[in-house]
Amino acid sequence: MIRVWLMVLVVFCHEIFSNGVVTNISTRPSVVNVGAILAYKSTIGKVAKVAIEAAIEDVNSDPTVLAGTKIQLTMQDSNYNGFLGIVETLQFMEKDTVAIIGPLNSATAHVISQISNELQVPLLSYSATDPTLSSLQFPFFVRTSQNDLFQMAAVAEIVDYYGWKEVIALYVDDDYGRNGIVALGDKLAEKRCKISYKAPMPSEATRDDITDVLIKVSLIESRIIIVHTYDGPGSMVLNLAKYLGMMESGFVWIATNWLSTILDTDSPLASDVMDDFQGVITLRMYAPDSKLKRKFVSKWNNLTKEKSANVSFGLNTYGLYAYDTVWLLAHAIDAFFNQGGVISFSNDSRLTELRGGSLRLDALNIFNGGNLLLKSILQVNMSGVTGPIKFTPDKDFINPAFEVINVIGTGFRRVGYWTNYSGLSVLPPEVLYTKPPNRSSANQRLYSVIWPGQTTQLPRGWAFPKNGRQLRIGVPTRVSYREFVSQAEGTDIFKGYCIDVFTAALSILPYAVPYKLVPFGDGRNNPSCTELVRLITTGVFDAAIGDIAITTDRTRMVDFTQPYIESGLVVVASVKKVNSNAWAFLRPFTPMMWLVTAISFLIVGAVIWFLEHKNNIHFQGTPDKQFSTVLWFSFSTLFYAHKEETKSNPTRFVLIIWLFVVLIINSSYTASLTSILTVQQLSSPIKGIATLINSNDPIGYQQGSYARSYLVEELGIHESRLVPLNSAEDYAKALNDGPQRGGVVAVVDDRAYVELFLSTRCEFSIVGQEFTKAGWGFAFPRDSPLAIDMSTAILKLSENGDLQRIHDKWLMRSACTAQGTTTEVDQLQLKSFQGLFVLCGFACLLALIVHFITLACKFPSVVGPHGQSSIYERFQKFLMYVWENEKKDKDPSKRSVGDEDASTHKCVCNREII
Repeated sequence: MIRVWLMVLVVFCHEIFSNGVVTNISTRPSVVNVGAILAYKSTIGKVAKVAIEAAIEDVNSDPTVLAGTKIQLTMQDSNYNGFLGIVETLQFMEKDTVAIIGPLNSATAHVISQISNELQVPLLSYSATDPTLSSLQFPFFVRTSQNDLFQMAAVAEIVDYYGWKEVIALYVDDDYGRNGIVALGDKLAEKRCKISYKAPMPSEATRDDITDVLIKVSLIESRIIIVHTYDGPGSMVLNLAKYLGMMESGFVWIATNWLSTILDTDSPLASDVMDDFQGVITLRMYAPDSKLKRKFVSKWNNLTKEKSANVSFGLNTYGLYAYDTVWLLAHAIDAFFNQGGVISFSNDSRLTELRGGSLRLDALNIFNGGNLLLKSILQVNMSGVTGPIKFTPDKDFINPAFEVINVIGTGFRRVGYWTNYSGLSVLPPEVLYTKPPNRSSANQRLYSVIWPGQTTQLPRGWAFPKNGRQLRIGVPTRVSYREFVSQAEGTDIFKGYCIDVFTAALSILPYAVPYKLVPFGDGRNNPSCTELVRLITTGVFDAAIGDIAITTDRTRMVDFTQPYIESGLVVVASVKKVNSNAWAFLRPFTPMMWLVTAISFLIVGAVIWFLEHKNNIHFQGTPDKQFSTVLWFSFSTLFYAHKEETKSNPTRFVLIIWLFVVLIINSSYTASLTSILTVQQLSSPIKGIATLINSNDPIGYQQGSYARSYLVEELGIHESRLVPLNSAEDYAKALNDGPQRGGVVAVVDDRAYVELFLSTRCEFSIVGQEFTKAGWGFAFPRDSPLAIDMSTAILKLSENGDLQRIHDKWLMRSACTAQGTTTEVDQLQLKSFQGLFVLCGFACLLALIVHFITLACKFPSVVGPHGQSSIYERFQKFLMYVWENEKKDKDPSKRSVGDEDASTHKCVCNREII
């Protein structure tokens, strides 16, 4: 029976193997098949080939890595051909390959990754740096070097560090080039920079192709050129750029790490080749110094002689990452076996339908342990010749870093580092990792660079294109206030204050600006400056100059220079002269102020009389005499002419406070009256913008001015009240007519225009305060470098006094509003002295309280018929006590000795009774 079951099992297993369901099962085999796709003749491929072979030997000779299992490597030369790379990959899949190292370029990696996904074979590439290969679309693609996303972040930070805003991207037109430039654009946008022009090249570009591209680039304004291509076309680009005069002073060339790869691999280069690279900045993947790296570098020359037919070449960073890729894979395979993984392959059921074809696609096998091996690869944590090797959740290496290199003379110089941790720095990344991250602009630093043209002066980063095109600069055609901008009739010549400021600023610039002034407007009405600014965004104009106010809406569309004249909206209204009259002395105070002041005099006099008349002979006598004394004493304090002596301390306290109040009132009255009588006064029913908002009268504004939108949108004034006016004559007529005769109650306009308008018209004046703050500037497209340079020039004009001289030339007029003329002085209000009156009232109240307390202490206690007295009786007795004392004290001359004795006797008797 046992033999029968054994026979059944043998037949069953034979059927399984014959049908191709599962093949080649092993727990820890003696050999593991690994493939590698290289390009032997390329700069990267020849170095990687030597590095990979050396790594395979080191891994296989180390029994502690795979516990006796050997890696059997099969290499294929794709010769940088995508089609051959695909075919070679399919051949690997027929040989039960567990992983593939390569390919070299990103374009091939995109296609091969599809095959790896289908057959679940991890693809490890140390040179395919396209950022999109890290997407979820390619789960079995593992990049074992730095992602170009970080390289483009480094380029963007270099551009931002030097203050440039626009760059030209020159790149190879394949997946590697296009996707790298897309990443560059994203990183530049984070820094508020942009790619102004993209110049793609064919992947197999000839000298003629590159020449055509460079000629187009030379006609672009920007002079910051980013070259993202392969080493072969890249060298040709720089050679032709020098031939075309594009390696001179003013240009900036930033090459991605293809240039550093050439410098590391083929150094020393011929002098004519190095001349093509002078002043170029390039990046190099950073590998920190370590014992492993020094050991590998020290034996590199021997390795190249052994494995490259005695041909020696340098070691680039791709070779270091290729070496580490083999070790990374070895550690992952060891972890794969330790987790119980087995190497087994299955046929793809979807390919069995193709069985029998000449391509033998049915021989392609699925690696059953592919997911486990991929997981083991991504969990590797080791140290290699490139430093710590560990993957982030995004499948990128930790601590991405690049060296920033400047090509100088016969070699190059490192000017700094870039890390994703702290940005640009002159400190090595391993030092930065020991400190808290600091990406502040103050912490970003690079050493000095020698730029193309052998200059250390920072290039401006842009220049006017050499295609002969002039800047089209729009100028508003004004029909009023032509002192600011005007066009000579029948010519293209413009003149005026704004034009002189513009030409003076241009003369300061260290370069010539070809331009043409183009009129904007119909010549009958003042044009809208907002519309003129908008036409810059559509490309109709390259800039706009003139009396263009800087407003919020306009700054959203364009960039403005530094304001060259300060201005803001003001209200202009008709005014009349206020003449002096017989009652002018009453004008300093309002009626309420006069009334309160008079009442205060009487109250203070009454309080002082009450406090003093009992013991002070000056405040005693007949009622009419006391009344006249109170009036005299109160009002004489206004002139400090009171002669009555005060005796009690409460009285003196009240008098001190009152004299202080009188001093303030007297001084204020004198100052206000002096101003009224000596300064010519102008009055107007309009007091400012608040008066206009609260009324329903029509308001004038200048045609085309931003004042209209401000009054409607910001202040809520109905547009039916607004009347457009074109010229100064229209202003005068509308104001003189007034609302009753179809005119306006006031005009709202920019102060610069108003001051020119008022210089010859005395019957009008600015009323109220300036209620907006603005200025005039020249408009340029967003992020235009010319706007920055023009702002600097305007500041220089202001500092050296030229700006004021231009102002005096055009806008200085003999103003009819003579010195000393002002709008009507406001009368002094009660609220301005409210605190003083409150203080005086408090002093009076306090003195009265103290006086009554003193009398209460002297008042004898009174007992009623039943031994107690009510509150009312006590209060009545107290008033009688006060009245009797006052009555007796009124005329001391009539008091006899007998009366005094009787009084004294009565007081003693009362005390005995109590």
